Amino acid sequence: MSETAGSAERTDQDRQYFADPVHGPGIDTAAVAALADETLDFRFKAVPADAWGRSVRDWLATRPTLDGLGTPLLTLDAAALDHNLRTMAAWCRGAGVRLAPHGKTTMAPALWQAQLAAGAHAVTLANLPQLRVARAFGVQRLLLANTLLDPAGLAWVAAELDRDPGFAFTSWVDSTDGVRQMDAALRAAGATRPVEVLVELGGPGGRTGARGVPAALEVAAAVLAAPALRLAGVGGYEGALAHDASDAALAAVRGYLADLADLHRRLAADYPTATPVVTAGGSAYFDTVAQELTPLARHVPGTVVIVRAGAYLAHDDGFYRGISPLARGAAATPLRSAMHGWARVVSHPEPRLALLDAGKRDLPFDEGLPEPQLVRGRGPLTGAAVTALNDQHAFLRDAGPAAPVGAVLRLGLSHPCTAFDKWSLIPVLDHADAEHPRVVDLVRTYF
Repeated sequence: MSETAGSAERTDQDRQYFADPVHGPGIDTAAVAALADETLDFRFKAVPADAWGRSVRDWLATRPTLDGLGTPLLTLDAAALDHNLRTMAAWCRGAGVRLAPHGKTTMAPALWQAQLAAGAHAVTLANLPQLRVARAFGVQRLLLANTLLDPAGLAWVAAELDRDPGFAFTSWVDSTDGVRQMDAALRAAGATRPVEVLVELGGPGGRTGARGVPAALEVAAAVLAAPALRLAGVGGYEGALAHDASDAALAAVRGYLADLADLHRRLAADYPTATPVVTAGGSAYFDTVAQELTPLARHVPGTVVIVRAGAYLAHDDGFYRGISPLARGAAATPLRSAMHGWARVVSHPEPRLALLDAGKRDLPFDEGLPEPQLVRGRGPLTGAAVTALNDQHAFLRDAGPAAPVGAVLRLGLSHPCTAFDKWSLIPVLDHADAEHPRVVDLVRTYF
């Protein structure tokens, strides 16, 4: 988001999420505000040509609407973003956990700022390029949910830690070889502050992570013996072991979390910190993580439980709609989808087939195809389905005369983690259900 929120153009109907300047902790708010000075041009496929040459701030001051934007298009919904931000923050407070949202979902510093301002403890990232983006915007507390072994990258991290006493960085490690390589690279770089690490526990058939508690204990012992590293806790990712909300999937998740808790208890006497971290919890099972891990504070005093859900902010109309704890459960306040696709019918080559001008280059498709929701100016669209995507087209079946050539459809999308990366600038609408939604902001991403 740009920092146009203090503009006199705002009305009482604008959401609190956009209405006040954000003074959240842990990020350079001036750097985020400066995004409003970026000049719009051909680089941003969501922006119409009549905006070229203007700054983000100046174009938004013209009060543009969805009517003036072309297709294909991805938009965010301000009302839903605000709702999801507040809902997740309240849930974390009630559950007694801290939130370090996975920033790779959006790679949008303005959205990170909003999450931090709402109480997020840190930002989680997945690789070195993402870390560099975060540091460019002054994010002060970063969790790398991965093992960093690149010597040049470790030298950069060491320099950042030495340069900025307020910078807190934690990485994962899952092998004794990894410990040795990290320690050697950091010492070769002349690091003066040790890098905090979490021992990552994995599971059979899962992703990274030491396989089993005994192997993880060996990794922890290696960390304790490494001068350039400091053992800060344990972590992992239960989402690699399950992909739905079935009883079998939830049992697998609980079994994994029981092992993670066991590892944390076994290391209690070895932690060189009074506030050891235990972290798990993607966007699908963070409720189960809280149930299984928060009792650890009784056994390991000072334990900080961190969940890392990242998809909650945009949510979706697909995968996470079905699996998120704040959607599948009896949540009093469920999440709302804050992202939509917009596409135009460009061809009706067969009676039951229409082609839309949005495809794999524009919309996510790895966790479910887009769902037709409505035809602009005509109302809800029922009975139709997107059955396939090419690079630049969607195959729409059974829309009939409700979606003639030239009609613009709103599409529900699945999996925000593969939506944001397709757009370097994303319009934010005041309300996607409005007759003529207004563009109230532009979210800049860095992938």
